[in-house]
Amino acid sequence: MDSTFKMFSIVHLAVLVVLFVAIVLLYRFRQNLKLEPDNSKRLERIIAITLLVCDVLYHIWLIQTDRWSLDHSLPLELCSLSLVVTILLLWTGNRHLVDFVIFAGIAGALQAIVTPDLDMNFPHFRFFHFFYTHTGIVMTGLYFIWVKGYSPTFIGAIRTFITLNAILPIIILVNLLFDGNYMFLRRKPQNGSLLDYMGPYPWYILWLEFTALMMFFIIWLVFRKRNTRTD
Repeated sequence: MDSTFKMFSIVHLAVLVVLFVAIVLLYRFRQNLKLEPDNSKRLERIIAITLLVCDVLYHIWLIQTDRWSLDHSLPLELCSLSLVVTILLLWTGNRHLVDFVIFAGIAGALQAIVTPDLDMNFPHFRFFHFFYTHTGIVMTGLYFIWVKGYSPTFIGAIRTFITLNAILPIIILVNLLFDGNYMFLRRKPQNGSLLDYMGPYPWYILWLEFTALMMFFIIWLVFRKRNTRTD
């Protein structure tokens, strides 16, 4: 099998189908997953551990293959940050972390799964790491909505957007110090992404901000708690 990952190849489409089925099953059996608090916490922590172990193994692999570098290996990408917050949320259950996972996590991870910036194909470990961690972010966000009963709010979407922009100066500084491209703030990914349709640098960054805000609003509209009328 070709070792180079190709977007929308049979392997990629299979991953998208698996994600779709997983989301459908989570929604279908959401009531069954409403466990006793102790069992619920145990399940959440097990998933947190698997995500953490997978990411630690990824960094070990980077080090062993001389791929680890300050310019691209720090957890400063949107999905890397979302993964850290997802693990903390699953381990602690801290509701202050839910908004970030639901808005930034789901929006960023879904975009990454559909248009992956990935150089390793199935069955390489990096392939499994990429799709397992990104799927874990999406499923955790949906789990807290459908199973834990968290209702996304408009204020939560705005707060997440402000939080991301508050982090950007740090990302920009790190990019300058280590010649990095975290969050694609200096150039677009080489393997193609939605950024290819957003114009040249630096204008695509403004479009990226607008797109992120619109995705947050869409997530809020889809999953917000609706008032029901009874006659």
